[in-house]
Amino acid sequence: MIARIARNGSVQIGVALASGLVLGLWHPDLAAAMKPLSDLFLRTLGLAIPLLMFALIVSAIARLGQGVGVMAARMVLYFQVMSLLSLLVGLIVGLVIHPGSAVAPGPIPINWGSAEPADPLLPAAPSSMPGLLDSLPGTLLGAFTQSAILPVLCLAIVLRALGDRGSSWLAGIERALAVMLRLLRLFLRLAPLAAFGAMAFTVSRYGGASLWPLLKFLLAVYLAALCFICGVLALVARLCGFSLLRLVLWLKHDLLLVAVTGSSVAALPMLIGRLERAGCPVELVRLSLTTGYTFNLAGSNLYIAVAMLFLTQFAGIELSAAQLATFIVVGLITTLGSTSVAGSAFLTLAATLSILHFLPVEAVGLLLGVERLMKCRSLTNVLGNCVACLALARWQGTLDRPRLVAALARRRH
Repeated sequence: MIARIARNGSVQIGVALASGLVLGLWHPDLAAAMKPLSDLFLRTLGLAIPLLMFALIVSAIARLGQGVGVMAARMVLYFQVMSLLSLLVGLIVGLVIHPGSAVAPGPIPINWGSAEPADPLLPAAPSSMPGLLDSLPGTLLGAFTQSAILPVLCLAIVLRALGDRGSSWLAGIERALAVMLRLLRLFLRLAPLAAFGAMAFTVSRYGGASLWPLLKFLLAVYLAALCFICGVLALVARLCGFSLLRLVLWLKHDLLLVAVTGSSVAALPMLIGRLERAGCPVELVRLSLTTGYTFNLAGSNLYIAVAMLFLTQFAGIELSAAQLATFIVVGLITTLGSTSVAGSAFLTLAATLSILHFLPVEAVGLLLGVERLMKCRSLTNVLGNCVACLALARWQGTLDRPRLVAALARRRH
């Protein structure tokens, strides 16, 4: 019995988290030196995941029949609706609780990048609409060219168009995919070490009262994620005929892995197998998960919306309805170039602010102190992509309901 519990992945990660917490409080200097454990784990995943995504997308498109156009259109529509709703939820939460208005700016040094000795909290010059419109085409092009998914999609379509001439390539890719998934699942057994390193470093660096000035912002992002999950995702799950709570319980080990690593892609190899066993078609799982990790990042969108409001409220800038609408339009474009790699949402936020000119881009440096604590961002991304896969399968009429019910019921206990 004890050996069985010890082999449980969730128990191992829990023990690693507790050990990292104790070490961070007891010996902060030694705990800070544990950071390479999590960094090496994430960097190795970062090298392997692009190859995995390539093989998955090629395999998925090769399996698709004549209905590929309909599936792609539904996928794009669903992803864009979820992106819009996540941005709106983030704005609503930020406008209701005003996370930046009650934070005293004094203790936090800000380099606003200005040579003038003006008050740093004075509002920045309003964005010029012609200049904004001029920058949008380049922004849209950059969002697509910076995404690794789009070139992979094009290559996969070319291989599929070759027909019999590309069959040998596709067969080789299928064999390589099976090997990669097996190796990654073995590698993920090292996740407890990464969890230990991440927790030890976080506690040693951010413990105590160092997070107090940004506590309200942190709570606002978590509240926005909770509202989106309990409101939007729960509604989608109910419409598709399954319980979101049961899905969360079924995915608890994968979500825990994402939480401790801070990377959405950490659980990708395991999620593929789980969703296939839950009755989703293989080709839909592989295509929707891989593209969703670029185009369906609701958690990142929530973070960007709340962060933009926090920074403007902190600087004493009141945004008009037209400026908020402009942010939504620009946000829908800039988030297309985002990825599920840890920290990419921070870069997307900087890119968005550089276009809007609501305040200097250097202001995002205020958020670095809590960047590694944004676990809700990655969790929302992963959960949103799992719900998207099941919802798209239901929309396509290809979801095996008995297998889904059996899977969720079995993992509930």
